[in-house]
Amino acid sequence: MSVPADSINYQGPPPASAAWREGDDPGDRKFLTIGEFTTESTVVLPNVTVAYETWGALAPDGHNAIYICHALTGDSHVTGPAGPGHRTSGWWSGLVGPGMPIDTNRWFVVCANVLGGCQGTTGPSSIAPDGRPWGSRFPTVTVADMVDVERALADHLGIDQWLLMLGPSLGGMRVLEWLVRYPERVRGGLVLGSTAAVTADQIGTHAAQIEAIRADPAFNNGDYYDAPAGAGPHRGMGVARRIAHLTYRSETELDLRFGRSPQQGEDPYGADGSRSRGRFAVESYLDHHADKLTRRFDANTYVALTEAMSLFDVGRGRGGVASALSTIHAPLTVVGIDSDRLFPLRLQSELVELTPGADELHVLRSPYGHDGFLVEDEQVGAFIHHAIERATSGQRGNPGP
Repeated sequence: MSVPADSINYQGPPPASAAWREGDDPGDRKFLTIGEFTTESTVVLPNVTVAYETWGALAPDGHNAIYICHALTGDSHVTGPAGPGHRTSGWWSGLVGPGMPIDTNRWFVVCANVLGGCQGTTGPSSIAPDGRPWGSRFPTVTVADMVDVERALADHLGIDQWLLMLGPSLGGMRVLEWLVRYPERVRGGLVLGSTAAVTADQIGTHAAQIEAIRADPAFNNGDYYDAPAGAGPHRGMGVARRIAHLTYRSETELDLRFGRSPQQGEDPYGADGSRSRGRFAVESYLDHHADKLTRRFDANTYVALTEAMSLFDVGRGRGGVASALSTIHAPLTVVGIDSDRLFPLRLQSELVELTPGADELHVLRSPYGHDGFLVEDEQVGAFIHHAIERATSGQRGNPGP
């Protein structure tokens, strides 16, 4: 029996927001209310809720816990089918489960939706104390804010120290922040396709995506939750997703996969005064991913989390990146993707060079670009096995010459 990849409804116009809302089916989510939380921007959120999922059983001593940090448009549903409460199947279903690289017969595995998210944790689509969605009033959040909320979850679960924290992209940023901010709480880390400080190129790409969303009149400065289907900011978020998706895949893969082929049944050269021209196949591909995101995500969350990535610099307030990374002595496994044009290998090389706990630069070889962390299960699984072995043995980094 096949398991559906998603349960997204592609019929009709997209909703104004595809955020999970209070009253929706919880699916496999659990919820924790941590109460009042003050962001780095000094805004007080009076009642923060965290949506999370767990797999396996926590050992009596609490020392078998692994935390997975999701990326930008991910959520707590790391593994499991699509269905009620979950529009898509788990984003790492091939890596987490009984007998898999993250073996839930052995490890207690946790993943939570981040602060600012749209899948159960407090974010712009959540209901504020006045009974309306936060919308435009939701504050700027940072990676450090997300980590502090995750720490509150760890405290609630009785986990004094994570055996391993791992994550790709935005998830990798949170792993680094944990290792610097709360070193006693993390025994080992794995960072995949990420960076210690977001670069000018990445900030620029993020800015283009954010402006695409804000320029959509239907965005209404972030207050669109009462709009009917088809009247939300789906055009702006669709443009943002197209821009982002080009950074997630490699030029080589797109050229080999699509080339200049027209979309089946369409003629890119066939425009006349009565109709628009047909599409190239790559345009259809981007249209599909844009449409899919608008039916499973939220535009305000896209802006909030993208801004959080642009703001990320693990060395801010700590004397710079080199100074911050020099404090990481826990075993850190750093993985770069050879075709990643969003977070190129030089950024992971810098992590290895500056982090005492890092052993070497591990390279994932893939034609799929940044998205290789979602595609190359066998290689990612091997890196996870290596990271767990280092964490359990207490192995440190390369001592150097």
